[in-house]
Amino acid sequence: MKTNFEKDLVNCLAALREGGVILYPTDTIWGLGADATDPRGVDRIFHIKHRDESKSMIVLVADEKEIRKYVADPDPTIFDFLKTLSRPTTVIFDGALGLAPNLIHQDGSVAIRVVQDEFCRHLIKRFRKPIISTSANLSTEPPPENFSAITAAIKNSVDYVVSYRQQEKQPSRASAIIRWNRNGAPSVIRD
Repeated sequence: MKTNFEKDLVNCLAALREGGVILYPTDTIWGLGADATDPRGVDRIFHIKHRDESKSMIVLVADEKEIRKYVADPDPTIFDFLKTLSRPTTVIFDGALGLAPNLIHQDGSVAIRVVQDEFCRHLIKRFRKPIISTSANLSTEPPPENFSAITAAIKNSVDYVVSYRQQEKQPSRASAIIRWNRNGAPSVIRD
């Protein structure tokens, strides 16, 4: 399949397969990404961001089937709830499975978002693994609103920078975050 981001996909896949870190557009803001099952990539992102390892990062998957692969016994009602939302929403699930140990919160939870962005969906489907997504900034700085707001320090610290969507100037916004409770109701963490 030929797309206007095929070269970016090929280069991202090469970097991810080697444990590398990519700088890429998501369905929300520009992010730093790595193989969510590889502790090396997770460590590199913590180092790049100067981020405390106790802080969680988001995992992106291409469809809800993948949540079932990386979460023990997710409540099936979450999938119906997510279909009612128009804004990209990250869900904190209990019972993380099969992910890099340094990506899983100490309470055993993991934050996962099913992406809607075409580039991200293609990348994750072709990689056949989930990808980390965390904002492309140092932990002490605000998330970038678009590619031009990303510092040179971040751009120079990754293995591959995606060209696709770099020219977009419209400000973007981080996802909403909810925690899905055992009683089948969400708790809003970030609106």
